[in-house]
Amino acid sequence: MLRRHVSRLTAVETDAALAAGLAARVVGTNVEVVHADATDMSFEDDRFSAAGSFTMLHHVPSPQLQDQLLAELARVLRPGGVLVGVDGIDSPEFRDLHEGDVCVPVDPATVADRLRRAGFVDPDVEANEFGFRFTARSPAPGARRAVSHPL
Repeated sequence: MLRRHVSRLTAVETDAALAAGLAARVVGTNVEVVHADATDMSFEDDRFSAAGSFTMLHHVPSPQLQDQLLAELARVLRPGGVLVGVDGIDSPEFRDLHEGDVCVPVDPATVADRLRRAGFVDPDVEANEFGFRFTARSPAPGARRAVSHPL
């Protein structure tokens, strides 16, 4: 759905088979599928105007790697770039859906501070009983601060 609203879209997928399947489905469109680890992307700084994290952060295997992923997103976003995301709320039902899968739930109460530590400004987080959404911006030109990876 996103590709219909932007001129170009880059999708990063860590699983080789899923990346290949997605690439096959979007061949000939404005979507580039990159098989990569989002905690250590090879993209140059300031490449993207926006980034999204859609119900995937809890699949990153540790809070430290989640934070490293957020720092990488801050690095590849242009000054003033926007990050948007959603994820689920931890519950027994949420855990049941992830049986046999990586599931490291994210506490929405920690997300704003984690985004700031990653290098974002103006974080906004809203949660309900099922999930949460978040937004943040990359600092404006001249306002960037050095961010070290949490690992």
